[in-house]
Amino acid sequence: MTTGVTARRRRVASPAAWVILLGGLAALSFAAAIPLTLLAHQEFNGLVALVIGVPCAGVGVLVARRQRGNPIGWLFLVIAVCLFLSTDGSDYAFLSYRLGHHLPLGPVGLALGQLWGPSLFLLIVVVLLFPDGRLPSAFWRWALRVYCAVYAGLLAALAVATAGALVAHPIRVDSNGGLSAVNTPVGWYKAVQPPAMAVLVVLSLCFIGRQVLSWRRSSSDRRQQLKWLASGAVFTLGCGVLATLLSSSGITLLNLVGGLAWFGWAALPVSIGVAILRYRLYDIDRIISRTLAYAIVTGLLVGVYAGLVLLATRVLPFHTPVAVAASTLAAAALFSPLRRQVQRAVDRRFNRARYNADKTVAAFAARLQDAVDLDAVQDDLAGVVHRALEPAHVSVWISQRD
Repeated sequence: MTTGVTARRRRVASPAAWVILLGGLAALSFAAAIPLTLLAHQEFNGLVALVIGVPCAGVGVLVARRQRGNPIGWLFLVIAVCLFLSTDGSDYAFLSYRLGHHLPLGPVGLALGQLWGPSLFLLIVVVLLFPDGRLPSAFWRWALRVYCAVYAGLLAALAVATAGALVAHPIRVDSNGGLSAVNTPVGWYKAVQPPAMAVLVVLSLCFIGRQVLSWRRSSSDRRQQLKWLASGAVFTLGCGVLATLLSSSGITLLNLVGGLAWFGWAALPVSIGVAILRYRLYDIDRIISRTLAYAIVTGLLVGVYAGLVLLATRVLPFHTPVAVAASTLAAAALFSPLRRQVQRAVDRRFNRARYNADKTVAAFAARLQDAVDLDAVQDDLAGVVHRALEPAHVSVWISQRD
């Protein structure tokens, strides 16, 4: 009897059971978010949670099943669950407090709605532990402990501030279904939150620096994995900056760009999942080059667009619709030439194979203009193809015509 109870306990506490539990909770909370989002008319917030949470849940299940000792998979599952539960809670609280449906357990929804920010901070821990979940030295283990201690303190402060806001009368809920007293902090929480956030940001930069140093010392497969991490992190960071700067700009199109930038957070879990599971099947240098090029072009065009709109509306006497239309046309006209120049510069640094191949082909085209000897052209062409594409075998067949 004792042996049977012990065996059942082991089965319940097995990694497979936890994968099923967390994955099922993520699926249920995601399914609940769909009707709640539609009823609360918070479709955009629900879509953002879907775009970020679904890759986190998918990568978490795959990594946790294949590499059960790797904490990255479990962290991704926790992040996905928190994102979906936060969306459920915010939508439920919006229905209860803002739309006047007087639903039961409204305070529980408000408490769950506060999980959004803490879940995103767990992504930094994933970056530090990438790719195998192990840290190389005691220094980084202590750095992770400090991060977790500050993170736990911030969670405790958030819990106390949330409890204080829930016992206050009336309970104030903002337009996203969150507690106004927490999302716009006052009093002691306003004094505690910025220093703790600053410490977490500094440690986050150190964790990223650790991966940069690891990339410089790595080679072969590990280097390819770190390239995937870098591509996802750069894209996510750029989207985060755009979302923060543009979401409250007051200009409709810039607000739209800032809102869409939130979807870029999905790049980090996707890139990490590919790096851990199937990174060898993709041309990572080309993807990094294209990602950086389009991120730089997007940032430059957004800056040009915003500058032209501000110049036309604040300095020159143009009406806002005319200024927006003219600025849009100018940005569209600049896209292709700017993309070519930026792509060439990025390829020179990050996709050297393509850059060298383009230079080799251009040099061959220049020599071909003055070539008259067919045998020399044939040998030159074979050499160019070999240097640019590095095939296993090269042969040139020329049709003989009288």
